[in-house]
Amino acid sequence: MSTIKNMLKGLNTPADMTVGTPWKSIVVFTIPMLIGNIAQQLYNTVDSIVVGKYIGDNALAAVGSAAPILNMLLVLFIGISAGASIMVAQYFGAKNREKLSYTIGNCITVTAIACILLILAATPLIRPVLDMLNTPDSIVDWCADYLIISLIGIAGMGYYNILSGIIRGMGDSFSALLYLLAATVVNIVLDVYFVAELNMGVGGVALATVIAQILSSVLCFIKLSRMNEYFDFKLKYLKPVGMYVKTIVRLGLPSGLTQAIFSSAMIVVQALTNEFGEQFIAANVVIMRVDGFAMMPNFSFGMAMTTYAGQNVGAGLYDRVTKGAKQGTLIAVAVSTVITGAILLFGKPLMGVFTDTAELVDMSYYLMKILAVGYIAVAVTQSLSGVMRGAGDTVAPMWISLITTVLLRVPIAYGISFLTRTPELPFGRFECIQISLLISWLLGALFTFIAYRIGGWKKKAIH
Repeated sequence: MSTIKNMLKGLNTPADMTVGTPWKSIVVFTIPMLIGNIAQQLYNTVDSIVVGKYIGDNALAAVGSAAPILNMLLVLFIGISAGASIMVAQYFGAKNREKLSYTIGNCITVTAIACILLILAATPLIRPVLDMLNTPDSIVDWCADYLIISLIGIAGMGYYNILSGIIRGMGDSFSALLYLLAATVVNIVLDVYFVAELNMGVGGVALATVIAQILSSVLCFIKLSRMNEYFDFKLKYLKPVGMYVKTIVRLGLPSGLTQAIFSSAMIVVQALTNEFGEQFIAANVVIMRVDGFAMMPNFSFGMAMTTYAGQNVGAGLYDRVTKGAKQGTLIAVAVSTVITGAILLFGKPLMGVFTDTAELVDMSYYLMKILAVGYIAVAVTQSLSGVMRGAGDTVAPMWISLITTVLLRVPIAYGISFLTRTPELPFGRFECIQISLLISWLLGALFTFIAYRIGGWKKKAIH
């Protein structure tokens, strides 16, 4: 019993990734994050299953149409989280308690300010944005309900992302997993209760997710308040200090802009997607849910590489960073290859979980096959981008995202749509959405590899 207790305690404490075999440190750190990311994907997946089964395919389309806009609302927190994770990892690696304390305190304050500004600025714009995107009349009210409820509860989502990022920056990916699993269970139970029992519709799904995210953020707060062995969680550190706020913004802004660019491209492409009708929109929702699981190893390794690189750069161990980057990327590619193969083999049964409509399952599976090889390319992009971000270079990944998603993906999607128009297909071939995404993923991997090899990231450490 004591052995098990000691093992759990070890998992539940920060890990020093500047020592030991690089690939082992990366894999041990990645596994809880992978499980956690899968659990987080269950938030959206359960939403879709409940909506599709209990309300219908149009409601499923509504949740899908709302997703790119909701992602855009979260970019502020993604930026703050990225800046916080990098600073925490480097200061933790450098064993600098004072700077670590100020970084964490300032992140908490900046997040509170961001929540207030976002709610005030974004709420009046939801309906006009949905109208601008030509959201079908049959789903526009559901989209608006989903987004307004999500926005009101944005603090829970924002604080979980940021606080779990801080905890991971110190090498503890297990605690964030536990809190996310607890929130996922709550989300599933409330989803079914609000929609199936109380008939609250799409709004009930959004409310369930908000409550679950608030729970996970509260648990993260409690965890941080008990980590006084590594930093001081006191009131004086909550007072904004220019140096720390500027560094959070400098490091986090490119990551936030990267997500904003991606979300903007998604919104622009969503306008094209909406032209193909409710069934195609619903098919894209199904693809996104299965796609989310295929991407989980890539995102998990990317976050692990950020923490690994950050701690080792903070300690000045650049040879160890390079060695870990090679080992981590190869493992990420291997894992992504296996998971992609499994999804191709079992794709149809997976998609049948979301809807009973045979035509929708067939369309979803067909489109999924177009994207398949792209997941392996994203493994390279996420791993090497994670290394660059951890070292303090968040600008190069931002530019790569700008080029691949805006300058390439959007024109390619609309170009294929335009060139394939016929009297029978007034908006062109619907495959244009997936083909453009695949091309952007492949080029993103190539550009990221080149940027990593050039090595500008080695000169970006914070001090």
